[in-house]
Amino acid sequence: MPEAYIVDACRTPVGRRRGGLAQVHPADLAAHVIRELVGRSGVDPAAVDDVILGCLDQIGAQSGDIARTAALVAGLPATVPGVTLDRQCGSSQQAVHFAAQAVLSGTADLVVAGGVQQMSWYPLLAAHGAAEPFGTADPWSSSPGWRARFGDEEISQFRAGELIAQRWDVKRERMEAFALESHRRAVAAQDASVFDREIVPHPGIAADECPRRDTSAERMAQLPTLTDGGRLTAATSSQIADGAAALLVASEQAVRDHGLTPRARVHHLTVLGADPVEMLTAPIPATVRVLERTGLSIDDLDVIEMNEAFASVVLAWLDEVGADPGRVNPNGGAIALGHPLGATGARLMTSMLHELERRGGRFGLQVMCEGGGQANATVIERLDRRDA
Repeated sequence: MPEAYIVDACRTPVGRRRGGLAQVHPADLAAHVIRELVGRSGVDPAAVDDVILGCLDQIGAQSGDIARTAALVAGLPATVPGVTLDRQCGSSQQAVHFAAQAVLSGTADLVVAGGVQQMSWYPLLAAHGAAEPFGTADPWSSSPGWRARFGDEEISQFRAGELIAQRWDVKRERMEAFALESHRRAVAAQDASVFDREIVPHPGIAADECPRRDTSAERMAQLPTLTDGGRLTAATSSQIADGAAALLVASEQAVRDHGLTPRARVHHLTVLGADPVEMLTAPIPATVRVLERTGLSIDDLDVIEMNEAFASVVLAWLDEVGADPGRVNPNGGAIALGHPLGATGARLMTSMLHELERRGGRFGLQVMCEGGGQANATVIERLDRRDA
């Protein structure tokens, strides 16, 4: 059987909203990691078959197929194409899936897969505004066809996070304890230089800006809930952020031809849908499917990156799948590190690869909830342990 290998992976620091990356054009932000990724691999840039980037709200500077723009800004030859995709928060994880599938099918040998998001300029659903002919409601229930099938209920990720907290009876205090631990882990990882190998410093910002060293349970408890009578607060939600990340995916032939040393292989790919109203529950059945199809147990997974869109989502998932919390988001998640939507999937994959190497682990699982009630799940197998 053919293999799809991950040769290398890197990311920018994650900048907080209106922080160190806020004035960087998103094409330049993505080009920053693409240039580094291809350059340090030593491959001829002309050998890259495609650049696949995830990006949500493709308007303004993020429009016009930003993958192609970023590839050109990065200095890749004009012969290298680019394509931009949107599977909501899992967009750049899906980019890795498409890259691996292209390699596994034999239609490509070298693919750059990643994502970019400039949320300081374009927050979630920025493309859906008052000038819309279908109104200012969310992009789902503004469709008459949607309402005919799912009714007139409000559809939003914030409401979905609340619905999950209520269905699984995840208390506010438990979510705040989880969020506090996310910050603690992220700060500890920064202090131990854990992220240094995966980050490509950008002028003016060399480290992730979002972890809060001064947060506390007392401060979290004082915040208002996102909705009246709800349980979620800003402290138990992912942070608005800016960033980019990219991975180089290669075939066996490319590995031989270019003298590459793969760091991991793609072991399994899954994407699955679930209830679009609850929206964020799909990681649960997606994880079950991964375990069924791979024959792995949850304890076989040495590192798990489960995106922290909201604390309720991760805690409900933990309750259902029974994962060891110590292996889940070991260096913090999006609550502490930020969630630059279109880049987060590749950021998580990059961090998971480096953490597998640091721990000497074998298998890593990445799973993400996504708008519309979907989830991507990816298992990678570490092949080459490097010094941390």
